[in-house]
Amino acid sequence: MGTCFSSSTKSTAEISPFDLVVKPPPPSAAATAPPTQRIPTAKTETSTVSFAVTVRLYGPPNSLVTSYLRFALLHKKVPLRFVPSEDQKPTIQVGSETVSGSREVLLRYIEDKFPEPRLMIWKFNLEGFDEATPLIVKMIWLQHRSMLWHMERMLRWSEDLAARGGKKAVDPSVGTPKMEIRKFAKSYTHLQELMLEHAQMEERILFPVLESVDRGMCKSANEEHGRELPMMNGIKEDIKSIGVLDSEICSEALFSLASRFKSLQMMCKAHFVEEEKDLLPMVEAAEMGKEKQKKLMNQSLEVMSGTHSNSFDFLLEGLTPQEAMQYIDLLMTFGDPNLISSFLCSDVVD
Repeated sequence: MGTCFSSSTKSTAEISPFDLVVKPPPPSAAATAPPTQRIPTAKTETSTVSFAVTVRLYGPPNSLVTSYLRFALLHKKVPLRFVPSEDQKPTIQVGSETVSGSREVLLRYIEDKFPEPRLMIWKFNLEGFDEATPLIVKMIWLQHRSMLWHMERMLRWSEDLAARGGKKAVDPSVGTPKMEIRKFAKSYTHLQELMLEHAQMEERILFPVLESVDRGMCKSANEEHGRELPMMNGIKEDIKSIGVLDSEICSEALFSLASRFKSLQMMCKAHFVEEEKDLLPMVEAAEMGKEKQKKLMNQSLEVMSGTHSNSFDFLLEGLTPQEAMQYIDLLMTFGDPNLISSFLCSDVVD
């Protein structure tokens, strides 16, 4: 998987062609709008790293703390090298400075040394949530944000493909039309896995809890899941068909693909709005204790083990740096260590 220790750089072609990459607004803008009304804006870099010196992170490869610090440093976009060490206390070296200690000490050092983007990792403070908000609600809300961003990204990508009529992109790193379609298909595979496992998690874990206190509460959400599945499968078949067509004759198929993506995006956005407005507040009303919340969250992660093992980078890419670290913080703080370790600490790459 290479989740924790993969490269911090990624070809634009792996995300979308040339200037059509979008990113969620910064937290300051998002705080003024409801979660379901955030509009992706053009991608901008929040800071330029001025350090020519490579940051070195020392620690055990199988340590959750090491993995957590690695994510924090990657989000800071600093030149980074991981050096495996048997010392159970991770150490960060920047030039002549060497700092070791607890996770909190090192995180504060990272935030002070590299101020932007600010991760604000000391508490869950997104969109008005507080400590009383159930863990599974925080997790679902963040997953919604990631899926919506990736759907917006792939919709724009599909519209761009259709506008070009299957012709080669301006950006040479995208490759030939067939190479681009393969990249598009790979990205959609990750998105489909995330969406399917998210729906399965809700149906198997969340909905039964709500139905136990108010039968029929989740009927509408279940029906939405049933309508989305055929559309997702149809998009997958369209992508397969386009992959075997000659670029000169696939314009119509590309416009059909873009149209399907638009319909899926609109359907999912409305579905998420309904869940966040009418369903997720009922989880808090169920008045579950912290242990029950932890159990539900870990059961949910088990259902979504494929996503978190195979597409964890993809999930985090759909979040702002602050949101991504909040998601990892949820897993680190409340997840079963053995389960979370299987997500965060596999296939270490030096």
